[in-house]
Amino acid sequence: MIASSGTARSGFAHPGLLHTQADFDRMAASVKAGAQPVKAGWDRLVANRHSQSTWTARPSAMVVRGGAGQNYPTMYNDIHAAYQNALRWKITGDAAHGNTARDILNRWSSTLTALNGDSDRFLASGIYGYQFANAAELMRGYPGFDLARFQHMMLTVFYPMNDSFLTKHNDACITNYWANWDLCNMASVLAIGILCDDSTKVGQAVDYFKNGAGNGAITHAVPYLYPGGLGQWQESGRDQGHTMLGIGLMGSFCEMAWNQGIDLYGYDDSRFLRGCEYVAAYNLGATVPFTAYHWRNGDRCGAQVQTVISSGSRGQIRPVWELVYNHYVKRQGLSAPNTAAFAAKTRPEGGGGDYGPDSGGFDQLGFGTLAYTI
Repeated sequence: MIASSGTARSGFAHPGLLHTQADFDRMAASVKAGAQPVKAGWDRLVANRHSQSTWTARPSAMVVRGGAGQNYPTMYNDIHAAYQNALRWKITGDAAHGNTARDILNRWSSTLTALNGDSDRFLASGIYGYQFANAAELMRGYPGFDLARFQHMMLTVFYPMNDSFLTKHNDACITNYWANWDLCNMASVLAIGILCDDSTKVGQAVDYFKNGAGNGAITHAVPYLYPGGLGQWQESGRDQGHTMLGIGLMGSFCEMAWNQGIDLYGYDDSRFLRGCEYVAAYNLGATVPFTAYHWRNGDRCGAQVQTVISSGSRGQIRPVWELVYNHYVKRQGLSAPNTAAFAAKTRPEGGGGDYGPDSGGFDQLGFGTLAYTI
């Protein structure tokens, strides 16, 4: 496990990213017993075309997101196929799914050499970095899976971009990029650190969550606190789809840390929970307070302000709520009525391929009803 400082205590827990072996034991028992709502979550996984053992990877040496020559949808479809087949193998032991997940990961690690594009390449390095690492973590020790080569890909293709973004922010003003840009790259650094047993990278990610200069740090992601357990989300004046992306990314970040003995869910008096409650309340139709949000953008740091909360994408469904609901309410026994209500509304959660064909439908690995129900 890892100490709260992010330094190694007595080694890393594996599997130890979004899921532990105890989680899989619980999932398998619930599915076998037909226990609801877990069985309904399992049925969504089995019905998803990405979870079929007939999936064949189509890797590229260069993946481009943003600008000319974009080809990144192939990557995110393959990542979700690897993850979903890995889930099915871990829960049932069916080698056909294990073999498919292994083969997807092996083909990518033998092919991919670079990510490119405009600034959106940093979304690719972050989102696909942490998702790829999660799929690989589930296949650790599987016959024929080349973990060392996969780790090399993560360390040479993804991590340098994650680190560059968090330290330089693409040479833009520090507030130019919204919280989710930081959060996905933070999640990738953390996931790669755990996948590669690298306590320095884990410490880097944890320190950024607590003290980072950009909008992914917890006090910047939830900048204003209100009575009633609410905390305004940094992107609330932008649109609601991106606020929920942020909830999903920070939830994943906190869960990966939790599974290594680091409690970031509870950091700063559970500040993340206040952000969850605020976002859930507004997207369920409630009125919430809003403080004018000031920031600076571009490389010249031009002044910007949002004076009202955005109704764009209000009520959008993303598979991000079961994770935070089950942690705060079921695991910790805390009150989170808005989060609980939104989790109930979205249950059973699906995954990539269940929320449309565009990249936003693949921003989260999903299947929270199956994976996180306690």
